[in-house]
Amino acid sequence: MAEIYTGIKFNYKSLGKTIIKSELLSELKNWCAFFNEKNLAPPYLGGSSGNLSFRIKPGTINFIITASHTALRENMPDSDFTKIVSYDENKNLITGKGTKEPSSESIMHHIIYKYKPEINAVFHGHSPEILKFADQLKIPVTKKEFEYGTIKLAKEALKLLKTHNFIILKNHGFISLGKTVQEAGNLTINFLNNCKSINNE
Repeated sequence: MAEIYTGIKFNYKSLGKTIIKSELLSELKNWCAFFNEKNLAPPYLGGSSGNLSFRIKPGTINFIITASHTALRENMPDSDFTKIVSYDENKNLITGKGTKEPSSESIMHHIIYKYKPEINAVFHGHSPEILKFADQLKIPVTKKEFEYGTIKLAKEALKLLKTHNFIILKNHGFISLGKTVQEAGNLTINFLNNCKSINNE
């Protein structure tokens, strides 16, 4: 049974309701549209079950991510994205800027960028096909299940992501990592195509 979205589970401090701009944003938007088209982030009322991000500059933890309660689709406006500047674990406080609150999984994206400096893109989705064939594809699955959007889920994911770039969060969804936005997207495509091959056997 899918989790019911109940909003973000962290405190959020806005540094300004400015529309986010970046050269890589158009590329991320294309992948958002792809995730929608291929049902990699199934829709719910007012949003999509998935979030995509990229690191703004190597050597920093600042990143741009899809906003909370936002539907992934074609021609997404810049206002559907938020820039994350920092995360204070003690205060469970995300600081950022943009016209909307950041994705509910912003903590997980932050943790990945913090501990995997070689990674510059994080894609998270809930593809029914990939989840169905995860065992046959030998995709690593986290041992424990935690509530979405929490530091506990982020740290559980990191255990597997230290040695893998594509994993399943137990009873939740998948994470795809890449050194580039293109790499994270292509890795997702590879697993999706492998699912179709199994289904056609």
